[in-house]
Amino acid sequence: MTFYSPVITNAAEVAGSEKLHLLRYVEDPDQHKVEKFEEHGGYRALKKVLGGMPPEKVIEEVRNSGLRGRGGAGFPAGVKWGFVPKDSPQPRYLCCNADESEPGTCKDRVIMERDPHAIIEGMAIAAYAIGCHLMFIYIRGEFGHCIERMEKATEEAYARGHLGRNIYDSGYDLDMIVHSGGGAYICGEETALLNSIEGERGMSRIRPPFPAIEGLYGCPTIVNNVETLSAVPHIINRGADWYKTMGTEKSTGSKIFSLSGHVNRPGNYEVELGFPLRHLIYDPAYGGGILGGRKLKGVIPGGSSTPFLTPEMIDVNLDYESLAEAGSMLGSGAVIVFNEDTCIVWAILKLIHFYRHESCGKCTPCREGTAWLEQIIRRIERGQGKPGDIEHIEEICDNILGRTVCPLGDAAVMPIQSAIKLWRDEWQYHVDNKKCLVKSEFALR
Repeated sequence: MTFYSPVITNAAEVAGSEKLHLLRYVEDPDQHKVEKFEEHGGYRALKKVLGGMPPEKVIEEVRNSGLRGRGGAGFPAGVKWGFVPKDSPQPRYLCCNADESEPGTCKDRVIMERDPHAIIEGMAIAAYAIGCHLMFIYIRGEFGHCIERMEKATEEAYARGHLGRNIYDSGYDLDMIVHSGGGAYICGEETALLNSIEGERGMSRIRPPFPAIEGLYGCPTIVNNVETLSAVPHIINRGADWYKTMGTEKSTGSKIFSLSGHVNRPGNYEVELGFPLRHLIYDPAYGGGILGGRKLKGVIPGGSSTPFLTPEMIDVNLDYESLAEAGSMLGSGAVIVFNEDTCIVWAILKLIHFYRHESCGKCTPCREGTAWLEQIIRRIERGQGKPGDIEHIEEICDNILGRTVCPLGDAAVMPIQSAIKLWRDEWQYHVDNKKCLVKSEFALR
């Protein structure tokens, strides 16, 4: 897979752009090495921070930048860091969430494989800001190459004095552990991730207390996504005001979007928040239009857990507020495109199979409800639907939504509710005619 970015596919823009930064060097084959990272300005922000920038000033700068969590929730990073109790005698921990299991999302993987020191530097700055001396990166178990790259980068960072005891003679000590996950989607949820690090089953915790108060080993803990932390050094180097020159008033900065599905140029694209979705799909420098010259049928704009958009709805900007107003979410930034020949029932069957399999089983609505949904939807897709099935699906979705400890239940049902609302005629055709309304290349026959 090619990791496209408008910064790195256009040489003139590489030379002139100082804004888009997260993917700036990922196609340099040596960027994962500490020497090349330092050559490109790496660890300069960490040296600036440890050279006399008070922790509260670091938090203030990140808060003022408007940086929001890029893992899906979109919570302001600086605000979250400020929740850590200042007078707590307990140790503080920082955890980088690199589980990246949301279908359609592969942005964090690229950073881990190709620019791992960017993550380490961002983590170290965040750790210093909250008074942490031991930090973890929790990597999805299937990402073997990412794990190897992060472990090697960690060794290099220790060898060059970017981690360890008395970093840069500042008196600040910091250690880092690369932790491999077990390949469970639920561990992308921050409290399930903490349980997994502790050696417990990956199940979400009831909140409050929130991790910033009582997290890993019962101590104050901050959990941030890979992309979020990778942006931090750039904010420290260039300032909050610079960061706010990108994006919108409430959605500042740039964002990596993983574009996949029926497009001519799938890949990862870094754009400013507020970038038009239509341009991302159709512009020759980005998605290049629908594969095979077909027509667009629908788009999932923020990962498989977000509601669909139809062709009439794609004149929307890619930022948190605009997508919410359009009835969907920015989520993890995984834009999945479907052409006109895609069977929407088939697509939903694939999604609910995933969520049913990945349910941790803690909450009855999710554990039982996702299994019922898969059973009914599979029957409809195979031409065995019965009158009332669609209404039954809607009832089950209503009984799952908002009734689980973690958002997995919501993630499972929101695309289903959206698909029925937008393409109800197709669902009804499946039930009434025992076959698909469209010609599907992926039919389960």
